Amino acid sequence: MTKLSNKKEALCVGWREWVGLPDIGIKQIKAKVDTGARSSSIHAFDIEEYSRSGKDFVKFRVCPIQKSNKKTPVIKARLIDVRNVRDSGGKVTRRPVIETTLKIGEFEWNIEMTLSNRDEMGFRMLIGRTGIPKDCLVNPHKSYLIGKKKRKKL
Repeated sequence: MTKLSNKKEALCVGWREWVGLPDIGIKQIKAKVDTGARSSSIHAFDIEEYSRSGKDFVKFRVCPIQKSNKKTPVIKARLIDVRNVRDSGGKVTRRPVIETTLKIGEFEWNIEMTLSNRDEMGFRMLIGRTGIPKDCLVNPHKSYLIGKKKRKKL
């Protein structure tokens, strides 16, 4: 994998991309790249915070494909924070935050993501401006410039 900081030119992504979250077992999820949003978020449910050996963790499930009920197995991740986040409608909610690797094409970097119910939203994942590296450009007129959906073999 190529770390973004090793690239000589700026990476350019579209306003929506197919991305992977390999640390938590998600091979592909369609994400909206939104520079108007501060934080990144993924649609999660059955969220449960717990402690083990004095460290905080969270377990949750995800349906990575929009309009699908196919669930991932239970995902466990280190809980790095709990934040109050204001949504686009102005409502403030308390959200668990995890850190994981984001992969777009051959590029990857670490990203903080809040876990929230995005069932009514158009995308199961949102990449906010804090999840976009400084040497990455967003083309608001293009889609899927880097991450391509893998077709299933028959």
